[in-house]
Amino acid sequence: MEQRTRLHCLLILSLFIGFILKLSTADGDLTLLSRGKAKQEQIEDKVFWITGASRGIGEILCKQLASLGAKLIISARNEAELERVKSQLVGKHAPEGVKVLPLDLTAGEESLKETVMTAESYYPANGVDYMIHNAAYERPKTSALDVTEESLKATLDVNVVGTITLTQLLAPLMVERGKGHFVVMSSAAGKTPAPGQAIYSASKYALNGYFHTLRSELCQKGIKVTVVCPGPIDTSNGTGAGTSAQKGSFGKRVSSERCAELTIIAATHGLKEAWISDHPVLAIMYLVQYMPAIGYWIMDKVGGNRVRAAAEKGNTYSWNLLFGQNKKKAA
Repeated sequence: MEQRTRLHCLLILSLFIGFILKLSTADGDLTLLSRGKAKQEQIEDKVFWITGASRGIGEILCKQLASLGAKLIISARNEAELERVKSQLVGKHAPEGVKVLPLDLTAGEESLKETVMTAESYYPANGVDYMIHNAAYERPKTSALDVTEESLKATLDVNVVGTITLTQLLAPLMVERGKGHFVVMSSAAGKTPAPGQAIYSASKYALNGYFHTLRSELCQKGIKVTVVCPGPIDTSNGTGAGTSAQKGSFGKRVSSERCAELTIIAATHGLKEAWISDHPVLAIMYLVQYMPAIGYWIMDKVGGNRVRAAAEKGNTYSWNLLFGQNKKKAA
């Protein structure tokens, strides 16, 4: 019986891989890619507040949104880096009109409340139209049993507690205006098992659960939510990583610019969820979503191999992990 089940899994997997190969140029889910370009009218003169804006995808989002005529509030802990980003922005309201607002998501509710009121005061006629939750905390890959209490608390404080607290403070003001849009930079690790990233994955699953629930509660009051789930992203522009990718685990990646572009498309078209990734991660996301028995079977085969690949600085995003192969990174 077990052998028959295994053969069925392999057959379905081979058919699925054949389908995926026909879509080999895809770097996002089919719904997202079908939307075409971003809606300009949903961006120009709208107020976008972006956290984690000093590097990585956050920095690229700032540049693309500024060029499309958005009004920006940019936040991160490092004010000097925010000023650097601001100086490089070009657009209808940039750089002069860009507001720099330092933010530490772990500062506590009272501090975050003051930050929200400051953000709202910048554009009193509008308030914040889009809140892009991009800030995230991530540590190098390690096995689930090797996670320290310090790492656990640090990850959850930023990725979950701080992000949700900021939302709870801002959302009532949006409800009063009858409009507002939260764009949440989650991760493929919030949709599928992520061996070597158990706590990071848990934090992203938590965000997905909270924000999809928030939307269902507030959608009739004018509040929209778009959850974006990127896989490995190339942040080789030197600005640092802001996704589930780590510098030590090389492989085919979507560029930061493309990730930002697709995120803006997803938001302006009001998509509830969007996946951004090359294969094999995108293929695994489809499998876990639509064929969970097979998707989880593959991840069970990959799990231990992926943790070992990370320890050896190998490729943690390769089909070879399914067969126990790990190609080391060149020195």
